[in-house]
Amino acid sequence: MSDANVRILEEARDRLAAVAAAEGLSLRGYLARLAQTLLTPAERAERAEKARAALEKWNGYAPTSAEQDVLDHELDRRLAQAAGR
Repeated sequence: MSDANVRILEEARDRLAAVAAAEGLSLRGYLARLAQTLLTPAERAERAEKARAALEKWNGYAPTSAEQDVLDHELDRRLAQAAGR
């Protein structure tokens, strides 16, 4: 296994190290575990398509692209509101 150097702000490094330590992990171990839990954009798109297909099969829900855009915009708005932005 090869190592990699990643340059981030010192504050970010310290915060990640504190989170890792609280979970009983080294920063290296924490970042490796984090990397295994994150999805790539392609993986997220694949899961979204599977969910859409399951909903359509289950209850006939099949929004148009325009309807999906409206729903995506509303979700983004609500997430921003919840985050206080």
